[in-house]
Amino acid sequence: MAAFALFITAFLAATILPFSSEAAFVLALEKGMPVADAMIFASSGNILAIIFNYALGYFLYEKTKKSLHNTQFGRSAYKYGHKYGYLALLLSWLPLIGDPLTLVAGLVRLNFFSFLLIAGTLRIFRYYFLTTIF
Repeated sequence: MAAFALFITAFLAATILPFSSEAAFVLALEKGMPVADAMIFASSGNILAIIFNYALGYFLYEKTKKSLHNTQFGRSAYKYGHKYGYLALLLSWLPLIGDPLTLVAGLVRLNFFSFLLIAGTLRIFRYYFLTTIF
């Protein structure tokens, strides 16, 4: 049950909802959950949520592409999103700004596999870093 709760918390924390997967992760470790289990459940929940965010952004592109490409601001934003999007994903593990970046990655149609490699790996490293502290 604790593993499922960690998975759900990690999933919700990677959406725009104000949850802290790090606190849940540390609590699970303190309650005796094996590190490997905590890493698997927290990382998989978080990664599944960023895939959801990417898909939501991808869907939003379809709904907004006319207005996105019909204004100078929209064209510039889309161009900069492609130019700097992968670099911006290096910040996707951060609280508050990271989760919207995963949605924007879908909105500007970054390559899904590159997105997943960068953002997913950073999510795993975040939890690994927490295991080294606690």
